[in-house]
Amino acid sequence: MKNSKLKFLYTFLFVALSLGAFAQEAEVITESTEPDDEKYLDGIVQKTLTVESRVLPWEPIREADVAWEKRIWRVIDTREKMNLAFRYPEKPFVMLLKDLAENGDLVVFRDEKFSEKLDAEALQNIFSRPDTITRLDYETYEQTIEIVTVDINPEDINRFRVKEIWFFDEEVSRLRVRILGIAPIKETYDEITGEFKYEEPLFWVYYPAVREAFNKNRVFNDANDAAPTTWYDLFESRNFSSYIYKMSNVNDMRVKDYFETSANPGIDMLLESQRIKDELFNFEHDLWAY
Repeated sequence: MKNSKLKFLYTFLFVALSLGAFAQEAEVITESTEPDDEKYLDGIVQKTLTVESRVLPWEPIREADVAWEKRIWRVIDTREKMNLAFRYPEKPFVMLLKDLAENGDLVVFRDEKFSEKLDAEALQNIFSRPDTITRLDYETYEQTIEIVTVDINPEDINRFRVKEIWFFDEEVSRLRVRILGIAPIKETYDEITGEFKYEEPLFWVYYPAVREAFNKNRVFNDANDAAPTTWYDLFESRNFSSYIYKMSNVNDMRVKDYFETSANPGIDMLLESQRIKDELFNFEHDLWAY
């Protein structure tokens, strides 16, 4: 009995001393307390969910389980309302690709088959180009020509191409899709007349290798600023609007190549794009009997 009382007394003294020391060291926080590190957040909390999130690797697929597949090329027009996040002024998507490429977080390719990599010098020539400007000296009225470097304007990139594969997986008995590559498209116009001449992809990004980097970068969420939506979430959930401009075929023809002599090529191209979408949807639907 006596030993029990001594143990209780020692425990009580230990707890009392610990609380006293904690109370002396604890800082009294009031509403007027200023931060010690002088870091001011543009928000109410430090958002780390995106930085700490991890991307699960794709499950392996056996070649024998792929019973059917089709390669599809899409175009994402950033001027559409659903795709305005690609043009977010604070961080346009094309500038995100530029920063990731310069930091070595992604590898860029010249072609859509991902066979020719671009080095740092070639990449720099894509995002900036030399130009000449004429300066006038207002005292002597002499003109001098200077060579300057002009960076790419993200507002000039209105569209992106997406290369993907639709395939039927026999293991899970459903139609699936995986994105292979993404390419920003630059349009070229005549300097004199201003007429459209042609368009070409600046480079191609191999999507399976950049999923982790996309998962670390937030994308503007129009519904909720607090939701940690990333570019990885956007592409994986296919939260974008697009139209199909090419499907793999024996002649390697694009959709617009079929309607060069059409009276209304624009409308015919959109109808053909929708037809291909319906064909992909009906392919899986027709496999089952109800």
